[in-house]
Amino acid sequence: MTATTANPSPSFASRAVSFLLGIKPLYAVAKNRARAMMIKRAERIGVPWRDRVAELQQLDWESRRAQVEDLAVAYPDYYRRAFHAYDDGNLGWEPALEFESAAHTVHSTLCPENPKAGDATLRSRYHAVLKEQLPESPQNIVDLACSVGMSTFALQDIYPEAMMTGVELSPYFLAVAHYNSEQQHRSVTWKHAAAEATGLPDASFDLVSACLLFHELPTTAARDICREARRLLRPGGHFTIMDMNPRSEVYQKMPPYVLTLLKSTEPYMDQYFALDIEQELVAAGFKKPTITPTTVRHRAIVAQAI
Repeated sequence: MTATTANPSPSFASRAVSFLLGIKPLYAVAKNRARAMMIKRAERIGVPWRDRVAELQQLDWESRRAQVEDLAVAYPDYYRRAFHAYDDGNLGWEPALEFESAAHTVHSTLCPENPKAGDATLRSRYHAVLKEQLPESPQNIVDLACSVGMSTFALQDIYPEAMMTGVELSPYFLAVAHYNSEQQHRSVTWKHAAAEATGLPDASFDLVSACLLFHELPTTAARDICREARRLLRPGGHFTIMDMNPRSEVYQKMPPYVLTLLKSTEPYMDQYFALDIEQELVAAGFKKPTITPTTVRHRAIVAQAI
């Protein structure tokens, strides 16, 4: 089944918004206003965005980047685009140092009674699906596009006996992940690589996980990552995905101009919404996956390697 793109026919309002966002000075104003509103919301719900960033900025990040960066890594063209209103996408310190605060803020609406618990709620519901559908606890786990380690540490908490590997393409994010693991006294192997070309050994993992990755990918990269996940898994292992749910009523009923604003920071949203993930996983060598809604906006996908 192919997921349909929400509100596929652009309205006048959405076309007007798209046109205005194409004017760089106006886009800059809109971006800065949205950013200010995000930080204000964070601090209103108890997420110390500015204080946390100021604290992190005191560290020598360039030396930390040198510890984790593989200078031979090539960055795909799709990865060099602006993401999340950062002009350099994920290739910079600003998004890396702000990531954790931003995640807590964006996911705060998932738990209205306790906004600070929204991110934990999102991850715990994903993990509940894993615990229910995986017949055995995995012993070797790789977390693709692990960012600053939030998804890696959350997996490690539910599978504490497993050997953990985090793969991340941004050396800036990976430096923060490495720092966070030191601060939390965690044992994780970090690898600077693209999720579609990890360089890790064949058939070496029981679980490959990808959290909030696929909506940031063009179709070609999504297909490549499905194939890479299959290469990494032992027969019978599982590839699990947690991401936005294109079939959610939230997106299906979202006003077109709001969706246009969202897409302005997510350049591959249309391709993700049109991706037939079931078909791609089967083509990559998996059994037909299960797809389970986990929040009003998210889903968990579990596919077993043949």
